[in-house]
Order: sequence, then structure tokens, then C-alpha cells
Amino acid sequence: MTAVVVVGGANLDLKARTTAVVVPGTSNPGSLATSPGGVGRNIAENLARLGTPTALVAAVGQDLFGDDLLGATAAAGVDVSAVRRVPGATGTYLAVLEPGGELSVGVSDMAATATLGPEHLDRALLAGADLVVLDGNLRADTLAAAWTAATEAGVRVVLDPVSVPKAAALAHLVGERPLWCVTPNSGELAVLGGSASVLHARGVELVWVRRGAEGSVLSGPDGELELATVPGEVVDVTGAGDAMLAAFCHALLCGVSPGEAAAYGHAAAALTVASADTVRSDLTDELVRSRL
Repeated sequence: MTAVVVVGGANLDLKARTTAVVVPGTSNPGSLATSPGGVGRNIAENLARLGTPTALVAAVGQDLFGDDLLGATAAAGVDVSAVRRVPGATGTYLAVLEPGGELSVGVSDMAATATLGPEHLDRALLAGADLVVLDGNLRADTLAAAWTAATEAGVRVVLDPVSVPKAAALAHLVGERPLWCVTPNSGELAVLGGSASVLHARGVELVWVRRGAEGSVLSGPDGELELATVPGEVVDVTGAGDAMLAAFCHALLCGVSPGEAAAYGHAAAALTVASADTVRSDLTDELVRSRL
């Protein structure tokens, strides 16, 4: 049985790193690199590398980028049989990074993901999972349909709002059906309801507010828990949040408490930002535990 089903985006990442502080409005010297990406796809790959059986539901174009994405994701251990091939180009994400690895600006083209509709969801696959993770890049109707299919089957749902605009677009869905966990940053929390207590009142059991270098706050039935980041070198922040969420889900399915799982997630994030890769190819459960 598939332990986790991730429904979300699968993109090609284009990462540009400048050699000096970004100067707007002009050409900046630097370097370019490409890698498989997409929030949903990244979460799925991290989960598979940690040892959790994972299936990805996504849409990619009928192009070479799509071929490469599917090949790399399957090679990492993810079940990609539910990924649709659609006419047109595979989605892309461009990240411009400062010399220290911090994001200056990001631009995403999610046209392929937008073709994924409720009619394309395998409800039996969703109902058979232990956990369903939803990527806020999905269309609102697709996200709602996947969310409903999972909750009606008694499957816990984790929602990653992804960005402030995406969180604002899906905010009206929170409260329409139960939600086990949502993982906003401070800006996303503001548009989702403003506070963890408001979201709890709308049926969200766990609210994990991620605050970047300041750590995170996990709010749930047992109160609030503040967690610090795991110190380490920052090479590239791309994918850190995806690794953090994937590791959180992996640890929960291993039977630990949400607080312990959140700490495990911070360790995975620290390992990811210390690497130039969006998803570390050497990521294992043992490696993450070595940072706890």
C-alpha cells in the first residue's frame, strides 16, 4: 500500500545564482543550473528517499523536460503512474539566488499543473493512503476534490499553502471540511485566517507556522511548541520547506509525536540548505537522524 499520496506540481527548476548582490533592472553576472522541481514532486522525492512508499499525482508536458522529470522522480523511488502527460510544455520555476543562497525572486509557470482537474484524480488511490499531502499550486476545485476524497475515507490531509497568493486563493476552502495539518509561513497564515486559533476553530488540528531562520511554531491540541532551526551552512534555500514537510510526514508515519516530527523536519531542512540540490540525492533517514 502507498503510505503517502502527494497531489501537486512537478516542474523543471532553473536556478540562477548571482556572484554579487542582485542589482534590479540590469544584467547580473552569475551561474545557471537546472534540476527536477515542483513543490509536490519535491515532497514526494524526499519522502521516497527517506523510505516512505509514495505516489505522485501531477501533470507534466509531452516534452523532453517531462521525460526527464518522470525519469528522475521514478529513479528516486516515487510511484509516478498517476502523473498525467498533457499537451504543451512542462511547468518551470525560475529562482534567482543571492550569493549566499537566499532567494531574491522566484517566477513559476504552472500551466501544466492547471490542467489537472477533479476528473483526473484516482479516488481509490487517495482513499488507500495513510496520509495525503496537497500542494497549494493546485486549482481550487482539484484541491477541494482531493481533500474531500481523502477525508471521506478517513485519511489525514496535510496542506502546504506554498505562497501568499496561493494561500489567499484557497483560504475559502479552510473550514469546509476537516484538515489535519496546514503548514503556512507568517505571510500565508495572515491570509488564511490570521492566527492558529482561528484555524483551529475552523477544524484544523495542527497548524505548523514556519518562520525561516527563526524556526517554527507548532500549534495543536496540546498547545504551542516553539522549535529552533538546526544550525549549519546555507548554500541554497530552494527546496528546504519541501524537505521539512516531507520529513515531518515521514517521522509521523514512523510513530513519533508531532513535536518530534517537526524537529526531524528541521534537521532535514538544514541538510537541504547545505546542498546545492533542490532534493539531496544522499538523503536518508539515518542522515537526518544524525543532525538531531
